[in-house]
Amino acid sequence: MRQTDLTEGVIWKKLVVFAAPVLLSSLLQSAYSITDLIIAGWFIGKDGISAINNSSQVMVILTQIIMGITTGGNILMGQYFGSKDHANRVLTNRTLFAFAVTAGSLTMMALFLLGRPILVALEAPALDAADVYLGICAVGLPFIFGYNALAAMLRSVGNSKQPFYCVAVTAGCNIALDILFMGVLHWGVRGAALATVLSQMASFLVCFRYVLAHRELFGLNLRFYQEKMDKEKLVQVIKLGIPAAIQMTVVGLSWLAMIFLVNRYGVEASAASGICAKIKDVALMSTLAMYSAATTMVAQCIGAQKFDRASKTVHIAMRISLGVSAVIILLIELFAPQILSIFNPDAVTMAIALQNLRIEILGQIFYASFMVYNALPTGAGHPMFALFSSLLNCIVVRVVLALILNHTMGLVGIFWACAIAPASSVPLGYLYERTGVWRRSMVEKKT
Repeated sequence: MRQTDLTEGVIWKKLVVFAAPVLLSSLLQSAYSITDLIIAGWFIGKDGISAINNSSQVMVILTQIIMGITTGGNILMGQYFGSKDHANRVLTNRTLFAFAVTAGSLTMMALFLLGRPILVALEAPALDAADVYLGICAVGLPFIFGYNALAAMLRSVGNSKQPFYCVAVTAGCNIALDILFMGVLHWGVRGAALATVLSQMASFLVCFRYVLAHRELFGLNLRFYQEKMDKEKLVQVIKLGIPAAIQMTVVGLSWLAMIFLVNRYGVEASAASGICAKIKDVALMSTLAMYSAATTMVAQCIGAQKFDRASKTVHIAMRISLGVSAVIILLIELFAPQILSIFNPDAVTMAIALQNLRIEILGQIFYASFMVYNALPTGAGHPMFALFSSLLNCIVVRVVLALILNHTMGLVGIFWACAIAPASSVPLGYLYERTGVWRRSMVEKKT
């Protein structure tokens, strides 16, 4: 079983080695997500793209909630790993997994009831198709939630490769099934949704089998449903995870607000927005991978009382993230038409998407800054700071600015609001790291 002690060794090498599989996993996840839109563009058209875009954003919010909760588990388990506390880490593993599967099942049932009203509220242009897609995708929620809990366990012990292998299975299945269901069988959005759910099931099962094979490290078994959740550990996980979940939910809700504003400009604008969102997601993957690596390393270093190393980790991760993001922005600005043509958009959708992408991609440089800064408060167990940062740039700046610029500049104003918003969180991250409040609080906690 691979596990990595991130409290020793050359920082940049440890970050890159840890982040590389995370990045590849994220790219593969984006690949099978983006395949839905590419094949939809060729076989269904703009209505299919719009339906998938609106429904997918609802699924993203639900996924981000469990990702936030499992981030709390990852922090706690990473700190236990750094302090060599095996018993408490195993107890946290069991509690997190049981909670995730239960929460996924309950969320699935809630979405069956509330899915269509949500899409109606968004004014989804292709409502019936979006409703079908969302209803089928809801079945995958228990597997999504369960997989995220398992991946958090693996990352907490420095294993970022196994999640990559699991996602590789998912991506391969989804791409093949998309081609079969939409391209060959012509099942439309039903085929796209079914391919996604079956692929999520495959990812969960592969990861679960791996964790079971290493039960001496993780403590899970096939009778996990008989294990009682430890109330104390569940409270600790939720205390750390809820702010992260709210943070991610706020991000998702702010994007839903953007989708609502864009939907009012018609199905072409909705489809263009969906295409650009997938491309921006891919562009953000390197930053997310570095954030994940830095968060885990910070958690382990703080657990081992190596505060200087935790601070250096953030600085080095920041330089890597900014450099990679600058290259990505340049490439997308140069080759935007060629990238967009993969989705086979009609002329009107293409024109809107080109304008959207070239404006919003500029904001990636701000994401590269503030997200890596957030690795420090997250890894230190101060998720409220990251929550406040997201509230600032997602609600106070993005939504408010979008409403103002939409009124004065129209659709282009929404694009500029999305590009500018993340800049507002950069100074906050800088001040948090420089003031050393995180270090003092951890020292006081130990004494």
